[in-house]
Amino acid sequence: MKKKGEWTIKETAQKFKCDFFEVIEDLVIKPDGSDGSYQTIKMKPGVNVLPLDEDGNVYLTTQYRYALEQECVEVIAGGIEKGETPLQSAKKEAHEELGIEAEEWHEFGVMDVDTSIVNSQAHQFLARKLKFKEPEQEGSENIKAIKVSLKEAVEKVLRGEITHAPSATLILKAHVFLQQNNQK
Repeated sequence: MKKKGEWTIKETAQKFKCDFFEVIEDLVIKPDGSDGSYQTIKMKPGVNVLPLDEDGNVYLTTQYRYALEQECVEVIAGGIEKGETPLQSAKKEAHEELGIEAEEWHEFGVMDVDTSIVNSQAHQFLARKLKFKEPEQEGSENIKAIKVSLKEAVEKVLRGEITHAPSATLILKAHVFLQQNNQK
């Protein structure tokens, strides 16, 4: 038996696994002493990138999200491949999705997407001093770029037009970072 906080794990079984996530079920003794089970999803860690140009504009993405059955506005996002650092992955995703390269990178730490049943960390970056090239999107991606001012992106978050939690968090972090450093 193994302890996890106040929980005791009697048995662990992998219920599903693919390239992006796995589902685990633990048979447990709950903190109150009763028997039960707890299911968790462990996702591949990822990155989020918010490119910001010298005029205060940010570059967001819009694409159809199969799980939500709708177009979503988000920051650049992707998984960290084995052997890559978060920064290497952030640079690769910015280039692949929107053809963006940046000279200056600010890391804003890690965001946990859903802490109750999902172990999914996203490393967040602000990219500055941008250069634009041709994107190299994957076959499953049909990503379009959206250029808006950072102020408008913040307003989209506050109005509920950007609902992707890591995107909303990164946009707000970037806004506060720039205000604290008297930058646009």
